[in-house]
Order: sequence, then C-alpha cells, then structure tokens
Amino acid sequence: MTYYGGRELAAAFRTVRRNTIGMAGEIPEEKYGFRPAPDCRSVAHTLAHIALLTRFSTHVHGTGVTDLATIDFPAFMQAAAAEEAKPRTKAELLALLKTEGDLFAAFLEGCSEAFLAERVAMPPGAEPASKSRFEMLMSAKEHEMHHRGQLMTAQRMLGLVPHLTRQAQERFAARAAAAQAQAGR
Repeated sequence: MTYYGGRELAAAFRTVRRNTIGMAGEIPEEKYGFRPAPDCRSVAHTLAHIALLTRFSTHVHGTGVTDLATIDFPAFMQAAAAEEAKPRTKAELLALLKTEGDLFAAFLEGCSEAFLAERVAMPPGAEPASKSRFEMLMSAKEHEMHHRGQLMTAQRMLGLVPHLTRQAQERFAARAAAAQAQAGR
C-alpha cells in the first residue's frame, strides 16, 4: 500500500491548477501580451502552455506507451507549439485552463497503484533509463509550478502582488494582531 496514489495526485494537481487559474484571473487582460524579456513567452502564451502541457502526459500514459523512443517528439512538439500559439482571450484561456485541468485530474484519479508503479523507458542515452509512471505524472504538476513561478515574477514586474503572497501576508498580519491582542490582556 502507498500513501500517495491517483486520488492524491489528482487532489494536488487540482490545487496547483486552481492557484494558476486564480493568478491568471488577477492579471489584467491588457497585460496578457507582456513578456519579461524579448525571448520569453508572453503571459498569454505561458498560460496556454500551462493549460496544454498535460496533454503529453495523457497521451503517453493514456495510451499505455512503455517506451518514449516510440514517440515522434518533433511532430508532437510542433503540434503543441501551434496549439499554444493560437490567439485566445483571457476568458478563453481561463476556460482552457479549467477544462484541461479537469480532464487531467480525472485521468489521474483513475490511475491505480499498479499502473503508477509501471516503468516507462526513456529515450536512448537518457538518465535514468526508465521512470515510473508516478514520477512522470508528478512532473506535470512540477512543470506547471515552474511556469507559475515565472508568471509570479511577471506579476511583480507589472506591479501586482501575487494572490498567494497576499494571502500569506494576511495570515501573518492576523496572527500578529492576535498575538498583540493577547499580550495586551
């Protein structure tokens, strides 16, 4: 028995996606074209990338691929890049984040412990030579968090305070006020 299976993967992913959607909702649509540097994705392109990045995992694990050498990466990446580059409004990106997130979370919920333990061979020359499906599926959440960190930096550059930072500041202020009130008694 493991303590972290498909249900837990799904719950953790839903939390990450909910926070990404919250962040995306706070960035004004007129700032969606902002790029922190010339060679970086725009806010909109980063959100599209985040929304669609789970499709690779669903493709690999949903079809039972056991060797990544059988995947035509250039074709897959070309199709993914074309889909990410499509112009979308803020509302469309928020809907895409929700829809794709719900699909992936539902997929994760259905993964058994035995399935998550299966090994998938990496392309020739990769280290390690294989990974568990669990590790590969967990990496989708990690990938999203990486890009959300980039968006948090973009928010700061735009003069915005990320919602998770604001929430933490509010908790700290409430604790300090409670401690001060307790000390004043």
